[in-house]
Formats: sequence, structure tokens, C-alpha cells
Amino acid sequence: MFKKNNFIASKDFYYKVLKIAIPIMIQNGITNLVGMLDNIMVGQVGTNQMSGVAIINQMMFVFYLMIFGGLAGIGIFTAQYVGRGDDEGIRITVRMKIVMALVLSITGLVFFYTKGVDVASLWLTKTADKASMVETLHAAKIYLFTLCISLIPFAIGQVYSGTLRECGETLTPMKAGIVAIFVNLIGNYLLIYGKFGLPELGVVGAATATVISRCVEVIYVVLWVSRNKAKYCFIKGLYSKFHIPLDIAKRIMLKAWPLLLNETLWSLGNTVLSQQYSKLGFSVVAAFNIHSTLANVCNIGFIALGDAIAIILGQELGSGKLEKARDDANKMIIFSVEVSILMGLIMFSLSGIFPMLYKTEAQIKEVASALIKIGAIFMPVYAFENASYFTIRSGGKTFITFLFDAGFVWVCSLPLAFVITHFTSFDIITTFIIVQLADLIKCLVAFLMVKSGMWIHDLTQEV
Repeated sequence: MFKKNNFIASKDFYYKVLKIAIPIMIQNGITNLVGMLDNIMVGQVGTNQMSGVAIINQMMFVFYLMIFGGLAGIGIFTAQYVGRGDDEGIRITVRMKIVMALVLSITGLVFFYTKGVDVASLWLTKTADKASMVETLHAAKIYLFTLCISLIPFAIGQVYSGTLRECGETLTPMKAGIVAIFVNLIGNYLLIYGKFGLPELGVVGAATATVISRCVEVIYVVLWVSRNKAKYCFIKGLYSKFHIPLDIAKRIMLKAWPLLLNETLWSLGNTVLSQQYSKLGFSVVAAFNIHSTLANVCNIGFIALGDAIAIILGQELGSGKLEKARDDANKMIIFSVEVSILMGLIMFSLSGIFPMLYKTEAQIKEVASALIKIGAIFMPVYAFENASYFTIRSGGKTFITFLFDAGFVWVCSLPLAFVITHFTSFDIITTFIIVQLADLIKCLVAFLMVKSGMWIHDLTQEV
């Protein structure tokens, strides 16, 4: 896959990649930093409250990835239509995204309000302390029901922000995200602890601040797009003539549906994996929450580069630059791994310090520190998988990415974790290491698929 002269690109190439990736890194970085502070703030209320919020965030993770998958599958075509300069094609895909966002949001609302608490209780089967279980489940319930208000604003915001990124405009979603993030942070401080005469709401305060910030974000980006119709012509007539040609919709959905299914099953698989880990002790939930909070911040580099890969390769494929796309993919994958090595070193160095910020038991802090070290060591593996995934996806090979991503979790990672947690006496650290080592198989498959060039395909010639 990688020839020696493909390891290093020109300065102009890195500038192009970073011009797209850095605003996404900044937005994701600030989002996750505020999420970290949010997490620490709730952690100051108590371990049970922190665990309840962590459980709901695992469930919300599935919803967020459903939205991401549903919109990104259609967004593959948006990026290629941008490369082709086809405004009507962009307009059709945006309409399809809006419909997808509303359908998934309503489905999520119905599920969370009717079955959310029952699902959350599955994480609490190992505790011997009945009072802790009741307190944790109560915190999870009130946090979930409040957070549900933000589902539709979040989904519509993703429609607009994702479309702008596919058009190459990453600064506006970043600015909208930054504004929303500071609203969230201020809201957390005021509402969790009851400052300046406001009620002390605890986990409900954290959820309320998130709801307000989601609304602010979607209002910001919608207003900005409406004021820039001359530059982004797809917005003209977007709603007044809300028409989606059935034949085009069918062809797009044939490619988009596997990606929606992939993100849903992949996130669901990882959520079930988290639930399997919790069988090794109730304290594991809190320890994984601490680990994931820091990992989310340190992962921003390779995650943003994955978005950049999807945008750049999508536009190159849509404009017929097939060989250039192959060459650029190799360079961006290498670059993504290099960035992850740097971030992994930072994460490893914080492994002993970060858990100390939480008001929780020493055992939980010790386990969290070990999990952080393991996650840091495996970060280059995650980066290679992520970059390969977005490379393959850029050419519309969504069924292949489904098998590569979600298929691997359900066929390999989950059965492996199930066997270890049910039939061995391994602790959480050993179990986590074994499950992560299995990802090396996924890396090998990714290497072979990218090397083959089977993903190089111009989808705009089909619709």
C-alpha cells in the first residue's frame, strides 16, 4: 500500500489537510474538554451520579453514531457533488439528510422514553450495594429524560454542520460549536451547583445545560447559512421545493443504508462491550468513564483527520482525480498515525494525574490510570483503523466498511469479551488488553483493502 516516496507529502498538501482538520480538531477538542469538565463537575457530586451519567452517555453514544452514520452515508454523495459543482445534487442530499435526521430523532425519543431506564439497569447487575444501585439508576433516569429534549436540535445541527464541512467550510461549524460549548460550560457551573441564586440541580443541571447549548448551536449555523446563500447556492429553494427524486433517493440510500447500519451496530456493539466489562465489578463503570473522558480529548487528532480524509478524497473522486485520490490516501493515513503517536504520548503522561481530579475511591482511580495507559499505547492502532475506514468509505464502499467495522465488533470483540468475563478469572486490565490486541487483525484487513484500491470509485456518475 505504501511506497517509500508516499510517506512524506509537500507542505501544500499538509496545509490543505490541516486547513480542514484543524477547525474540526479545535471544535472537537473544546467539546471534549468541556465534556471533561462536565464529567469532573458531576463527579464532584458523587460516584453514583457520575456512574449514572456515564451509563446514559454510553446509550446516547449509540444515538449520536446513528445520526452520524445516517447523515455521513448521504454525505459521501454531498462531497462528490461538491467536487462536481452540482448544486441541485447537493440540495437533494441535504433534503434527504433532514428527513433522515427527523426519523432517527423521533425513533430515539420513543425508545429512550419507553425503554431507556430498563436498558440502563443492565449496567448495575454486579453491585452488592442496593442503595448505590438505586441512586445510580435514579441519576441515570433524570439525566436521560432531560437530555432527550436535545435530540432533534442536535440532529438538525449535524445536517447543516456536516454539509458545510463537505463543502470545505469548516470554520463556521467550529465557531458554532465553540459558542455552544461555552454556553454548556457556563450552564454546567450555574445549574449543577446552583450559583447566583439558581437552583442546585446536579445531574439535571448538566443535562439542561447540554440542551440549551444544542439549541444555541443549531440556531447559529442555520442563521449563518441563511445569510450566505450567494456562496452556498444549495440553500436556495431547499425548503420551498422540498422534492427528492425517487430514483436518485433509492440509489443514494443503497450506499447510505449500510453506513447507518454500521454506525448503529458498531456503537451498539461497543456499548454492549462496556456492559460486559461492568460484569467485572461496579467500580469498572466509573473507571471506564474516567478513561473515556481523557481518551475523547486525546483522540481528536486522528478523528479530525478521518473527517478530512473523507472530504478530500470524496471531492477528488467526484472530480475524476482517481490516481491522485489513491496517492493522497496513503499520505493521509501515514500522517494520521504519526499524529496519534504524539497524542498517545501525551495521554500516557497524564495517566497518573488525571484520575486524581475525581472525587472517588482509590481503587477506581488506580484502574482508570491503567486503562488510560493501555488506551494510549493502542492509539496508533485506532488511528490506522479510523483513517482506513474513512478512505474506503469515501468511494462509497459502505457495505465493505460495515463488515470491516461493525462486523468485527460483533464477530470478534464482543464474543471474546463475553468468554473472558464469563469463563475466566481475568481482571478488567487483562481483559481490556486482550480485547484491544484483537484489533491488530482489523488493521491487517484494513491494510489489504486500502492497498487493493477497491474503494476508488466516482459515485456521481451513477446518479
